[in-house]
Order: sequence, then C-alpha cells, then structure tokens
Amino acid sequence: MIDIKRDLTPQKLETKVRDVFEQSAKKIRSLEKSWSPADGAPVFTIQGRYTSRGWTEWTQGFQFGSAILQFDATDDKQFLKSGRDNTVRFMAPHVTHIGVHDHGFNNISTYGNLLRLMDEGRIAEDTWERRFYDLAIKSSGAIQAARWSRIAGGGGYIYSFNGPHSLFVDTIRSLRALAVSHKLGHALMAENDRKISLLERLVQHAEATARFSVYYGEGRDYYDVRGRTAHESIFNTNDGNYRCPNSQQGFSPFTTWTRGLAWAVCGYAEELEFLETLADSELEPSGGREKISSMMRKAAEATCDFYLANTPTDGIPYWDTGAPGIHKLGDWAVKPADPFNAYEPVDSSAAAIAAQGLLRLGRYLKRDDYWQAGLTVCHTLFDAPYLSRDEKHQGLLLHSVYHRPNGWDAAPDADGVPRGEACMWGDYHMREAALYLLRLSEGKPYLTFWSDRK
Repeated sequence: MIDIKRDLTPQKLETKVRDVFEQSAKKIRSLEKSWSPADGAPVFTIQGRYTSRGWTEWTQGFQFGSAILQFDATDDKQFLKSGRDNTVRFMAPHVTHIGVHDHGFNNISTYGNLLRLMDEGRIAEDTWERRFYDLAIKSSGAIQAARWSRIAGGGGYIYSFNGPHSLFVDTIRSLRALAVSHKLGHALMAENDRKISLLERLVQHAEATARFSVYYGEGRDYYDVRGRTAHESIFNTNDGNYRCPNSQQGFSPFTTWTRGLAWAVCGYAEELEFLETLADSELEPSGGREKISSMMRKAAEATCDFYLANTPTDGIPYWDTGAPGIHKLGDWAVKPADPFNAYEPVDSSAAAIAAQGLLRLGRYLKRDDYWQAGLTVCHTLFDAPYLSRDEKHQGLLLHSVYHRPNGWDAAPDADGVPRGEACMWGDYHMREAALYLLRLSEGKPYLTFWSDRK
C-alpha cells in the first residue's frame, strides 16, 4: 500500500522536475545521434542503448513527442525543431495505419502536442502548418474509430492489433485521438455517406472497457476484485458476445498486469477532464453527461483504489500483482519496491503513467488522497534509482518492463530478472508527468492533451 506523503506540492518537487529535464535533454540528444530510421522505432534499451523490437510500431510518437515535451518545458528551440521535423518526415504512416489501436499514442504525442503549442501561442501561427496538424489528427481519429467491433446488446469497441475479437485495456488512453479529432469538428464517414460520431464511439469504447476490462467486486467471476483490470477481453465476433478475460503481457487473465491498470487509471482521469469541455448537447446522444461521467468515474476510482492498495509503499509497482515469484518477496506491499530483487521485476513505466492519472483524478474530484499519492509516486520516480543520470545510458526512466512473458526484456544477472533498462513509453510519460507538475508550479496553463484555440 502506498505510504502517501501529505506534505508534497508541485513547488516542492520543482527541483526534481528540473533535474528530470536536465537529464532528459542529454538522453534525447544521445538517441538522435545513434538512431537510424532504417532500424525502426526505438522501443527499449539493452545495456543502455535503445533498440527496436518488431511487434507494432507504437513507440515512434513517444520518441519525437519527447523532444516536443522537452521544448515545452525548457523553451529550447532545438528540441522543437527536432520534434517538428521528425514528425513531418516520419509520422505520416502512423496517421493512416489501419492495423493498430495506437493512434492516440503516436499521433497525439506528435501532431497533437504541436497543435496544442500553436494554440497556446508557443509556436508562431502559420496557416498551412496548422492545417497540416489539423488534417493529420482528424484523419488519425477517424481511422482509429474505424477499427470497430460490435457487442451483443449494443455498443462496441476499438479492437486491438490482435484482431476484431480483442479489446485491450491500453486503448482507453488511445481514445485521445478520437477526442481531439471530434473537437476539431471531424466525423467518420461510412457507407452511403453515413456520418459516425467520433465522440459516440469514444464513449462506447470507454463503456466497453469499464464493463469488461475493469472489475468492481460485484461477483462477476471468482476473481472479481474491485479495481483490478484484465489486459485483454475476448469476444465472439459472430454474435458479439463476451467470452473471457485474457492477457498478452501480464501473468494471467486473472491477475493484474500493472501497466494495463495504469493505462486505465490515466485514461479515465483525462477523459473525465475532457468531458468538462463539451456541451451537454454533444453528450445527449450517448446518454447524457451524468451517465457518462458516472461510468468513467466508477472505473477511475476503482482502478486508482486498487493501485493505491496493491503497490509498494513508494508507489512503484511490480509488473503484475499476481506474478508467480512475488510471494518470495514476503510482505512486498508494505515496503518500498526493490528493483534489484532476484524474483520479479518492477515496472517503473506503469508508475509514470499511473502518477499522472492519480494527479488528474485527484484534482478533478478534489480528493487529496489521489493527488498526494500522485505526488508521492513522482517524488520516487524523479530520483535514484529510477531517474538515470548516467550519460552513457540512453534511457531516462530505469527499471521498466515491456513483455515479461515473451522474455524480451534484458536481464543483466543470472537470476533472469529484468532491471536497469528503459523504454520509450516510460521515458515519455515521465516527461509528461514532470511537465504537468512544472506548469502547475510555474502557474502556467493546465496541461491537457487537447487545446482550445485562443
């Protein structure tokens, strides 16, 4: 259980935040010097060097988006140029990628951040540049929404790269693409010029995730523990009926893969914030504000509570709360996480994602426990042994895990436990959480994934 530090504020963490961006600048420059486009998108580090791992190219937006966040935090225009130039040069295939559920990861981290900065007056206004970002995001949101499977009894979900039978909990945060595309006035056009609302698909996917990926302790099955999540939910595509939970990257369908949990914590929190920017009339076709907000709030609070109760005292989770060797750690939940243990790895990337969700939901609900828990997680992450100050290591956030069941993560010792490495999504979300706090401590505009043109 997280030992929440009640005296932390964004201002008290500002020195740590600035250290994050000081180290971040070195990491971005190092990767830019060594990275070859022919190698594919960098995914994780091995012995401190970023490498690719073919599965789906879901991390390139985090690579270039990191440079954009670095500019946002420091006003160093070399990072803006790098992020902008690489977005233009390399990201177009991600906009039109029909085979993945990752549009919100890739395209809002790049085109979305650039459009937001332009709307904030941080990038000089240029009509054609604005239209370029605008069209990219509109297209991305519509293509994401077209990956659609229907559920028996109504509703549906954006299916994962595994195919139409598969709902991933991760995708709750990729809804960013639909949200911004809708906010820009776009829709998905289907057969016979049928106009499909991106907002309605966003809500239906959020409902499906809340219903099938999140548990509430209401007796759904024998392993129904409030707040736990299933990585994957499987459906019969012939009739749309739900069949069973599954897990690709967690230990089992009946344990909680903590990065999947973190995606839900963060995704629902920021979508609740997004709903506040919409008119009641926009939400009426999907059941109205109260119904939608209640559904999202129930999922957000359940997952946040589970994270608080099932994470070590310093806020850094092990990769799965039911990992097979975790019992060998003894009372692991009542002491700080140990990334150097000989049994099971921690996943700092899950902590970086969850921290922002805790902060956002705490602010939204005016709940001090969530808010202070988010600050507590950041207090741990923004320092050793998680913040990398080794200039020979290209990663920023150490001790993350990608795919434990497949054995993809580097394990430096004979015990076979991954440690000491970084990943693109972990580094990006550490930067995003740090930027969130920096803006608060400096009294700058509140950080959101969307923007309203001034």
